[in-house]
Amino acid sequence: MITLDILSDPICPWCYIGKANLDRALEARPDHALTIQWHPFQLNPDMPPEGADRRAYLETKFGGKENAVRVYSRIAEAAEAAGLSIDFGGIERTPNTLDAHRLIHWAGLEGRQTAAVSRLFKAYFELGLDIGDREVLLEIAGGIGMDRELAARLFESGADLDDIRARDEHARQRGVTGVPTFVLANQHVLPGAQPTELWLQVIDELAEQMKDGE
Repeated sequence: MITLDILSDPICPWCYIGKANLDRALEARPDHALTIQWHPFQLNPDMPPEGADRRAYLETKFGGKENAVRVYSRIAEAAEAAGLSIDFGGIERTPNTLDAHRLIHWAGLEGRQTAAVSRLFKAYFELGLDIGDREVLLEIAGGIGMDRELAARLFESGADLDDIRARDEHARQRGVTGVPTFVLANQHVLPGAQPTELWLQVIDELAEQMKDGE
């Protein structure tokens, strides 16, 4: 198997779109040789723990309402093309995602990492839930078969806070400036939401290489 490391943030719309495109390729090639691992990258590492009003955040980030609307119109088109139903109007807050990344890490220890990522994307982009709220995160944990009470104790204990921050910083030191960023076999870096056609080509080329190496 070949590792595909994915750096992402569950409030990143391009990460959700990139995952949808990849998922379509994986479904078309069920015998693919990829093992997927998700890694933390916070779009807003300095976000207050309680998050911020999303409209104010976007207008500040993009330099006004008109620019924010222009940027998100393009994102909405890409999301629709990827088959996603994103309710941008239903998202009221931009959360701090540190706890969400902790949950993804713990889910990975149980082999439920992609399930956690999928639920976080859906909760934020389709249901408009605040994924900086620990009660929301605990509902997600229970919904994918994790021990909710254990997750609650881990949140309260501060477990893995320093590790997630260090991994985030390590990615930045290696030159990652945005997400999604895909790293194939720890060698090839693919930044951005790649189209399904590219992933199909990658999977097919890997299959040929593995066949030639037999």
